Amino acid sequence: MAGILVTGAAGFIGHFVAKRLLAAGRQVVGIDNLVPYYDVALKEARLARLTGIPGFRFERMDLADRAAAERLFAEVRPDGVIHLAAQPGVRYSLENPHAYVDANITGFLNVLEGCRHHAVQHLVYASSSSVYGGNTKVPFSVGDNVDHPVSLYAATKKANELMAHTYSHLFGIPATGLRFFTVYGPWGRPDMAPMLFTKAILEGRPIKVFNHGNMKRDFTYVDDIVEGVLRVYERPPPGAGVRARVYNIGNSTPVDLMHFIGTLERLLGREAEKQMLPMQAGDVPATFADVSDLEHDIDFRPRTSLEDGLRQLVEWYREFYAIR
Repeated sequence: MAGILVTGAAGFIGHFVAKRLLAAGRQVVGIDNLVPYYDVALKEARLARLTGIPGFRFERMDLADRAAAERLFAEVRPDGVIHLAAQPGVRYSLENPHAYVDANITGFLNVLEGCRHHAVQHLVYASSSSVYGGNTKVPFSVGDNVDHPVSLYAATKKANELMAHTYSHLFGIPATGLRFFTVYGPWGRPDMAPMLFTKAILEGRPIKVFNHGNMKRDFTYVDDIVEGVLRVYERPPPGAGVRARVYNIGNSTPVDLMHFIGTLERLLGREAEKQMLPMQAGDVPATFADVSDLEHDIDFRPRTSLEDGLRQLVEWYREFYAIR
């Protein structure tokens, strides 16, 4: 069968991408290893939203398994690949570095090899704003130097961009990397601040506020990310030669962490107990996306306001976890 291979299909962004593709009548093969980095029940609940939709097939597998990846590509022969599977998280990379090399380096190499041998028409893959490391020039532009990552997670994402460029140069694979900026929304990752804060505030537990609250993040609502991914997928890099490119995809409106917390408190109707802490290793004080290239080439930029995005997150959280 042909169709689109979506890796990380039980993940936060991946399941939304797969759902949108299916709604458009596309054939989707979803891949996920359901690793218990966070609550597997949440991943299974996301997957349940896809199961039974005509055109969807799910394969549980680890992309770091070379033989399994080769068999999958040979059987599916996908038209395109949207690669969202990864070991995420800056802080966890300090504790379990091997998980990042296995998933983000070896797994990505196996995806590239599959694209190489089966004439995939476009590979879209997730990079990260973490590649900008300790850069102080803002907003972050795709033309900026990204040779100084401050976490292993960031280093693996920079490596993905280099690997994709190399395979495009050597084998003509059209490849587009998207540097995501702090994605949040319904069905979000429970290891990230929006979900961590929501859960703790509702349970009356303190939230950890790093760098004593002196942080800014370019919070980007998940629907905007998904729209960007799908628009980019439909427009492979043109021309001959190296057909590899990278875009930022962020809200391009950095938000003070304390303002974010205040907005969430108001929407939840509860005040947070705040545990003020120093900066954690591997973190950066601010992120800020320059999306001018994305807007110029793809005619798209994220626009969902923090207020609207957090409201939808809170409504989903209360319903999903049956909290009133």
